[in-house]
Amino acid sequence: MCDHLLSVKDLEVTFHTESGRIPAVRGVSFDLGRGEILCLVGESGCGKSVTALALLGLTDYTGGVIECGSIHFNGRDVMTMSESEVQRIRGNQISMIFQEPMTSLNPLFSIGFQMTETMRLHLGLSREQARMRAVELLKKVDIPAPEMRLDDYPQKLSGGMRQRVMIAMAISGEPQLLVADEPTTALDVTVQVQILNILKEMGRELNLSVLLITHDMGIVAEVADRVAVMYAGRIVELASVDEIFERPLHPYTQGLLASLPKGSGLRSERLKAIMGTVPKPQELPPGCAFNPRCEQSGDICIMQDSQLAEVYPEHGVSCHMVKKI
Repeated sequence: MCDHLLSVKDLEVTFHTESGRIPAVRGVSFDLGRGEILCLVGESGCGKSVTALALLGLTDYTGGVIECGSIHFNGRDVMTMSESEVQRIRGNQISMIFQEPMTSLNPLFSIGFQMTETMRLHLGLSREQARMRAVELLKKVDIPAPEMRLDDYPQKLSGGMRQRVMIAMAISGEPQLLVADEPTTALDVTVQVQILNILKEMGRELNLSVLLITHDMGIVAEVADRVAVMYAGRIVELASVDEIFERPLHPYTQGLLASLPKGSGLRSERLKAIMGTVPKPQELPPGCAFNPRCEQSGDICIMQDSQLAEVYPEHGVSCHMVKKI
């Protein structure tokens, strides 16, 4: 991609609780090009959702504090903006689809009310204009009889339909960046494919940049241009989707890929699991956070943390065991 729409550098987000300081995001850096789909992938608890909330200035509402780093959107540092400036960007230039389609919509208001509210606020449309545009958007995401659906309440829709409504709402303000946090959670496989196809089509049609958060490497293979693999609050590998699948370098990335089903026969291989679990942010081991689960770990991995470095052109990895070319 040519120029960067979003540039995140050395982002650190901490939660201060009664039990102490919890470092949820630790020095995360990445760029996102215009019209690009970047997948942020990793197990639950790796800091993916907290990173996304930081981009929209929402960490304060969850008790998180951005300790340091920068978030540049369209060349402007979001962290130096006033709250009113961030509010003008949020939902307009940057939109977000949250994890649960079942709970993201307010059951007390109709679909039409919730969709038109955003357009009237950010685009200055009249009630009638906003309703007409809402119908167009619902058609774009393949919702049948959109005129009738506008008067329905969320509880009348299936999970897949609600997620389509969420996508329509997210693009209603004509954003440049869409953050999609696990957009296919709790949906069956067929509906997942439909939702992913809609996101890809919207990206191409609107030249929309997408930051897609997931733990599913199958989804990554389906939609991503580039992939950032995250573990224990840090990005441990960053490369194009082809590089990640053809030449994974970090042991954690290799483990994620090894856990994917292979073959279609009745006697296919037993899936390989990564032993252990993601450590709690307040209980990180010394050295590399992945070393207790890593089969390739050496003495240096226990004594010293690793840093993300380019090993191949545009392919960075944070691992002592991977030698730079």
